[in-house]
Amino acid sequence: MTIKIHSLMAIMALCSAHYANAQRVSYNHDSSKQNQITVMETGAGSLTPELYYMATHNSYKKTAAAKNKQGYRTIASISCYNQVDYAEAIDSALTKRAKIEALNLADRSIDLAWLAEGSKITSKLDVFQKNIDRIIPMGGSYEQRKQWLEYYNEYECAIKSIKNYYMPNAQRKKMYLDIYAGLKHKNETLVKQLVSFQTAKETKQLLSSNTNYKLADKTSIILLAKRNWKKASNSKESGGSSNGSIEESE
Repeated sequence: MTIKIHSLMAIMALCSAHYANAQRVSYNHDSSKQNQITVMETGAGSLTPELYYMATHNSYKKTAAAKNKQGYRTIASISCYNQVDYAEAIDSALTKRAKIEALNLADRSIDLAWLAEGSKITSKLDVFQKNIDRIIPMGGSYEQRKQWLEYYNEYECAIKSIKNYYMPNAQRKKMYLDIYAGLKHKNETLVKQLVSFQTAKETKQLLSSNTNYKLADKTSIILLAKRNWKKASNSKESGGSSNGSIEESE
């Protein structure tokens, strides 16, 4: 037990000595090195020992004060100061660009233009599709229906392209309105054509329903006209003879 206590005390004494050595100041000031650093940095002071520098570094001793780093520091500071306005301009441009990109991101994420104009475009497309389906029942041909169906597909493709295209909502809304105007014009043209189909169909049906009419009896008409002509001639001759007797009596 006594040996353990002595060992513990020895370890504690060793740790205390090591701690005291660690806390001791180990910096040794060297004035010659300090002078050299001062001359190199600012150009002030002198290189010591002078005899050493004259013997081994005489050329360096002559130009060391003039070749200090103070001038370079001044030039660097001026250059940094001149870059402040340039840096602020860059920061302002980047800030504006970030705002624009934020708006573009919102435009790409939410199609506000379709939310505003999509319902009436969809309604007009449905009407256009119904009118296309009326072409054949109202007397149109399959080729005509195919042509109008291609117009319908073109408008659908244009709408999908605008939805997927990267553009501001204002420009997208303008294009949606252009599509709506074109779709409306095409639908009006199709309605006029459907009316013409219906008119032609009704006319054809009317003509086909009146096929049982009687042909005129040309022989009877000629005989009747001849009889009427003879009757008129006989009446004229009778009137002429009576007029002659009256004149003679007078």
